[in-house]
Parts: sequence; structure tokens; C-alpha cells
Amino acid sequence: MGDLLAHIDSLSHDARYLVAPEGRPGRYSILRGRAEKMVWLERVLQERVDIEDPGEAAQRVAASPEAWALLAADPDGQTILRATQLQQRAARLAGLRKVTEDRTATELDLQRALEGQYWIFGGRFVGEAAQRRLVSGDEVDIPLIRGDGSLHIVELKRAMSMQGPLVKRHRGAWVPTAEVHDAVGQAVNYLVGLDENRQQIFEEFGIEARRASAIVLIGHPAVQPSVPEREINETLRTFNTHVNRVEVITYKELIDNAGRSLGEPSGT
Repeated sequence: MGDLLAHIDSLSHDARYLVAPEGRPGRYSILRGRAEKMVWLERVLQERVDIEDPGEAAQRVAASPEAWALLAADPDGQTILRATQLQQRAARLAGLRKVTEDRTATELDLQRALEGQYWIFGGRFVGEAAQRRLVSGDEVDIPLIRGDGSLHIVELKRAMSMQGPLVKRHRGAWVPTAEVHDAVGQAVNYLVGLDENRQQIFEEFGIEARRASAIVLIGHPAVQPSVPEREINETLRTFNTHVNRVEVITYKELIDNAGRSLGEPSGT
């Protein structure tokens, strides 16, 4: 909460120096202040076409002695909170990108960089389960919860530090390598254990494991520069269509998708 309030204070201070040019609602000339924060604020305000005077709205929220509480209660204030959230997510995503591109990063390093960032996996997830050991003998890397309460597990493998390639040629076509198949097999074994213990899991943790599914995060296109990234992604997508309840994706594709959800330009 302290970090959030600090962000809000910074946004509130700079908001009073925003000027909305005539004929360009939702865009600002930044006379002074923190340019990066204002970029995020502008991105969000562009989505809020129902705000008649965004500059006045930001100044009104900033002038309140109960600024942070007003931000949570006021529709226009919620826009500024959204800008703060986007900025925080962008910073965490940049950190994750750095770890995935590190050739010495371990699975534990990747897990730490992903902790608490369930939003990266898409809007269908509402949070992470506190308990990672749901079945005796098995500990999943990241247990995500869908909006309907069902479980989705994330199995983490190495990114740039993986030992071999992601795909190989077989009879004139690209196919996943044994390392990918082994990772999928491990995820499937977890799902079998969840199925067999679904009643106990529900009674102890309130998590619905009957419809559990999994995602395997593995590799990075840069580990196999001789193969175009598009070919690697298409090979894994084709493979996914033939595997029930398990999806395989590279770290880079996950991060690129998350970046687009934040409004980052393609290729960032």
C-alpha cells in the first residue's frame, strides 16, 4: 500500500501541471513533472472518452485531502489508479523480460520474476492459489485460479538457459523436441494427480481441480536462432491443438502478449 500511495502522490502532484490542448481531448501537453507516469495516464485517458475535461478531472482528484480514497471511489480517480497499475505492471514485465533473456537464469529465478503476476497469463485468471502443494508428492510452480474457481497450473522450464532446441525437423516438417514432450508429460502427470484427488483438494482448499488445465512455459526463440521465431511459434501452436488440457508457449510469446495488453507497440 505504501508504494501505491507514493505513486498516487506523484501522479497527484504532476496532474496540476497538465494542459489539454483545444481540439485534442484526452491528450496533454506536459509542462513539467514525471513524463513516464504521464504517458501511462494518457494511455488510460484515451480509453475514457466520456470524461469531458480530463485535465480538470485530474486536478480535482489531486486537490482532495483524501486523495487516495477519492481515487478509489471516484470514476475519474479510478482512471488514475489504472494508470498507476499499468506503470507498475510495465516495470514488472520489463524485469521478467530481462530474466528470460539471461542465459544463466534458473527455473527458480523465473518463478520469482513471475510471482504475483497472474495478469500476464490473460484476463481469464483472477489470482494465484496460496497453496502450491495440492497433492502429496507434487508441488506445482504457479497455481492460477480462473474466474469460475477452477485450477490452471503453470509448469516452468528454463528459458535462454535450456540445454537443447525447441523444435527439430522430422520428415520435412518442424516438430517439438523431446525436451518439450518431457515437460508436457510432467504437466500431464500433475493433472492426473489433481483429478484423482479433486474431492480432497476441494474440501481442504476450496479449489476446483476437476477441470484443471496446464500451461508449459519453456525456452526462448533466441536459443535457436537458425529457425525463424514464427516457425517456432506455429510449431508449438500446431502441437497444442493435439494435446488435451496442456498448452506450450515460449517465454517471449507470453511476454509479447502481455506487453500488447499494456498498450506497448509490437516488437517492444
